[in-house]
Amino acid sequence: MKNVRLWVDEVAQLTKPDEIVWCDGSQQEWDRLTAELVSSGMLIKLNEQKRPNSYLARTDKADVARVEERTFICSTKQEDAGPTNNWRDPAEMKSLLTELFDGSMRGRTLYVVPFAMGPIDSPQARFGIEITDSAYVVLNMHLMTRVSPRVLEKIDAGNQWVPALHSVGAPLRDAAGNAIAEMAWPCNPEKYIVQFPETREIWSFGSGYGGNALLGKKCMSLRIGSALARDEGWLAEHMLLVKVTSPAGKNYHVAAAFPSACGKTNLAMLSPTIPGWKVATIGDDIAWIAPGPDGRLRAINPEAGFFGVAPGTGVKTNPNAIATLSKNVIFTNVALTDDGDVWWEGLTDEAPAHLIDWCGDDWAPGSEFPAAHPNSRFTVSIDQCPIVSDDWDSPEGVPLDAILFGGRRATNVPLVVESRNWKHGVFMGATISSEQTAAAEGVVGVLRRDPFAMLPFCGYNMGDYWQHWLNVGASIEESKRPHIFQVNWFRKSAAGKFLWPGFGENSRVIEWIIRRLEGEVDAVETPIGNIPVISQFNVDGLEISDEALEQVFEINAESWLTEAQLTGEFLESFGKHTPAEMMNQLGELEQRLASRETVSA
Repeated sequence: MKNVRLWVDEVAQLTKPDEIVWCDGSQQEWDRLTAELVSSGMLIKLNEQKRPNSYLARTDKADVARVEERTFICSTKQEDAGPTNNWRDPAEMKSLLTELFDGSMRGRTLYVVPFAMGPIDSPQARFGIEITDSAYVVLNMHLMTRVSPRVLEKIDAGNQWVPALHSVGAPLRDAAGNAIAEMAWPCNPEKYIVQFPETREIWSFGSGYGGNALLGKKCMSLRIGSALARDEGWLAEHMLLVKVTSPAGKNYHVAAAFPSACGKTNLAMLSPTIPGWKVATIGDDIAWIAPGPDGRLRAINPEAGFFGVAPGTGVKTNPNAIATLSKNVIFTNVALTDDGDVWWEGLTDEAPAHLIDWCGDDWAPGSEFPAAHPNSRFTVSIDQCPIVSDDWDSPEGVPLDAILFGGRRATNVPLVVESRNWKHGVFMGATISSEQTAAAEGVVGVLRRDPFAMLPFCGYNMGDYWQHWLNVGASIEESKRPHIFQVNWFRKSAAGKFLWPGFGENSRVIEWIIRRLEGEVDAVETPIGNIPVISQFNVDGLEISDEALEQVFEINAESWLTEAQLTGEFLESFGKHTPAEMMNQLGELEQRLASRETVSA
């Protein structure tokens, strides 16, 4: 604790707050802070009968999302950050940030938030202390992490911890002591979200929003977490976790990595449409995966809540998410109904006749702008999810049976492909991509690469990250490695229509994957991996034509060769950091494709 107190004192001397409060994560603390923010106008309390213990926040219009261009990995050497990260010299960045933080909390309260990522007693848990001058951040940390004095006990017992410093950069007094008017949503036009991987530090200035300010989220769990994982022999991943139970009652655990807008939350809370199958939620965003004492890879969800995108979430698309949001929620930048509840695009088929939009203005259907911000959010505890798994917070973690990678692809990528082996699976993850939404459908080559869905989150050189995946696989006995698959719910016909219905019907893909693990179904070996035998793929009760089913699994060798050339250019962009095995996998893929034209199931 001594080093924690020394750090808090040092930060307080720099930032000059009026008061220091040590947070304990208690209900009393929640009640006090919510009451204070409602009184100040930063939170709107929602209708207690419709949405008990729930609140709405509206941010500044310039503080509505992660700011990737202001996010930095300040490793000692620039090449260790790699070409996908913004880099600054750590000493220069520390000097710049020290000037910004000087006096940044005048007139405000400095909150000390001890938090655990993962169950506090888990061997896979890691600990942090966030200092912040935002009570909104404290409340969100209550929901997203395990805020507890026990974290301080763990640190006192010798466990390592990550110092995470945050300020909205909006003091209420200047250096001369003159009052500065409070902002409706405190923030600063100048923003920095900075990770120092060697010293395991996070400094965030200027934003009060989401992952910019909730420093356990992407900053610790992925950017610092991936550096920790590299050095300690485990994996910190942008992955959902679910438990799948077969009709026979056998449980399987699946992790899946998807870039944004690719169906990640829907899969995390999947409602299967096929009889006898069940899916239970363990996590919707982050998975920490480490070799267990049984020689298998075991995963935990280091978070304790969901920080989900509201628009598009509705009873039809994700009924379990809607049920989760019935109480004890913080909503950010959604619309307010006349009876004191919330609404966003996609919640219902029709919008209410009148709303107060996310900016606080009157809104009616037909308005030029959406009622809720496209990136509006909800923060809620995971244990409110009606299908939360009974092992979601198991300290031992869950044994992984399968890993899925997916992107949004209108062409080329089949509905599901099984990798040939672990190395080929890593190649699949490294080459995940989505078509740009503004691109013409069917144009292979207009792709946004997002390897392992980690492009904005890897805390070191992405080429070295791929090698780390190869190393972890090599450390696990082959028979105990999870099987790796690639999925794509978004393939389209030549007419631009989705070929696969998606949503709950994706359970049919999960069923095939599980049956493949058990050796119950065969597969067609293709140049890009193994695809289902159509006659063994469950489409009972599904309205899909034979032609559409064939198209959703079709592999065109010529188009894949074109894509392979682009993949080669992408891999080469990491220079000497690209593992030789990735180039080997590409060469083998090209050789297999060269002898084939079109493959179907």
